[in-house]
Amino acid sequence: MSLCSELRKGRIAAGLLVALAVTLVSSPALAQSDSNPKFDLFVGYQWLHPNGSVPAPFGDYNNPTPYAVPDMAKGFGSAFTYNFDRHWGLEFDLGHNWGDSNYETTGSIGPRFIWRTQDANFFLHSLISLNRLSVSGLNPSNGIGAILGGGMDLPFSKHFAWRLFEADYVWGRHNYADYVAANFPDLRRPSFEGVRLRTGLVFMWGGAEPVAPAASCSVQPSEVMVGEPITATVAVSKFNPKHTVTYAWSANGGQITGKDTTAQIDTNGVAPGSYTVTAHATDAKEKKNNEASCSASFTVKPLPPKNPPTMSCSASPTNVQAGASVTINCSCSSPDGVPVSVANWTASSGNISGSGNSATLDTAGTSPGTITVGASCTDSRGLTGQASTPVTIENPPPPPPKASKLSECDFPNNVKPWRVDNTCKAILDDVAKNLQQNPDNKLVIVGNAEPTERRKNLAAERAVNSKAYLVGGEAKQGIDPSRIEVRTGSAGSKTAEYWIVPPGATFDSTGTEPVNEAKVPAVPDHPKPRAKKKTH
Repeated sequence: MSLCSELRKGRIAAGLLVALAVTLVSSPALAQSDSNPKFDLFVGYQWLHPNGSVPAPFGDYNNPTPYAVPDMAKGFGSAFTYNFDRHWGLEFDLGHNWGDSNYETTGSIGPRFIWRTQDANFFLHSLISLNRLSVSGLNPSNGIGAILGGGMDLPFSKHFAWRLFEADYVWGRHNYADYVAANFPDLRRPSFEGVRLRTGLVFMWGGAEPVAPAASCSVQPSEVMVGEPITATVAVSKFNPKHTVTYAWSANGGQITGKDTTAQIDTNGVAPGSYTVTAHATDAKEKKNNEASCSASFTVKPLPPKNPPTMSCSASPTNVQAGASVTINCSCSSPDGVPVSVANWTASSGNISGSGNSATLDTAGTSPGTITVGASCTDSRGLTGQASTPVTIENPPPPPPKASKLSECDFPNNVKPWRVDNTCKAILDDVAKNLQQNPDNKLVIVGNAEPTERRKNLAAERAVNSKAYLVGGEAKQGIDPSRIEVRTGSAGSKTAEYWIVPPGATFDSTGTEPVNEAKVPAVPDHPKPRAKKKTH
């Protein structure tokens, strides 16, 4: 056989495999069939091109002549497959060819992958083999082998198909060491890389029955008022995706207009109650399992009375000073149960901003008084309601109290520079009157002295003597001493200052020092004379 002939046959087999691969990945072939037999059996014709050489019979052991095994046009093939699932199965394969007193037999096993569509089944398999080759004049040789290939089946019923073609690469390795010396390895252990072609019948049985088509209906919304529209939809499955499915719609209430998988239901004039819409799907090209129906229920409610929405508003906080922010919340509902929304916020003063049920009032720049904040509520039918709430802008609080200088006394007596004279006593009587009329006030006395005055603690004595007059002097003012604080100052004058400290205020003590009254007692106006020494 010529090299050109072998190449031509190889190209034919390769072309069939390429056509199979192209068909497998083409989009029309990818629509799978639901049919999935448990077992299938192929029986048919098989042609073999061995594509290998053996030592010629009766040749010289040390100088053998190659003999190319010719094509074997006579033959049969059979394959039994157990299918694990839709795609994968375990295949047992038997092939036998003969001609010119030669024959080749293969027994193989391995996995098979199949893709089932509505019009054709495509498969690929990879098998390991026992390859037996018998050439006239030589002893039969048993060798290992492998088969790789695939094909295309055309089913014409659930149980039968025609194998349009099967193209396989057939590899086998044999041992002719008894006929060839070791220095001829290609003839001593030749490898065959052949091609086989098959066609025939496929018998299929077992497996689940075809799944019946199904349909599922839904409506949106499922509850409406009289006059409101409803949309019905249907979803189908298990129909042949290559066929056109037609739909018929019906309903026992309302006017229905439908096309394909969607229908509209007009409920104008429909009495309140529960109704059913039905869709019927049909595949006219199928003879069996070509119909599916489904239903969905919907409820029509009577129109409610048209009452406007009711709403109320509240402020938090309700009383603020100008410049603060206030949160306003309004709640709204419809007595008829229809949707509502809050909008149109207003304020008699300040700036209002918000959306939905909440807003914020900015009171910057407003005057003391009442601000009215309001909004409106509208339902889905256009009916409205209003509500408002007051916000009070308070007067600003008074400034915090401060300590103030009420008066002061001069101490002009150079002989008794500490002495509280009658003029100073009159001043202190007014100070006492203030403390009596304002029992929560306190008093700070700050005594001063000129730098030229040499008496020790003179400034402190002036403060202490002033306090002594207020607490227990001849005027009997009786001021609580705990309300009076005495300090020395730095004014550099012959004075005592009297500072009133109201509740909540503090005295600015800068430049003053507290007096330790335990060390600086009050000096009386008329000190007791010193006791005379007794003479003996």
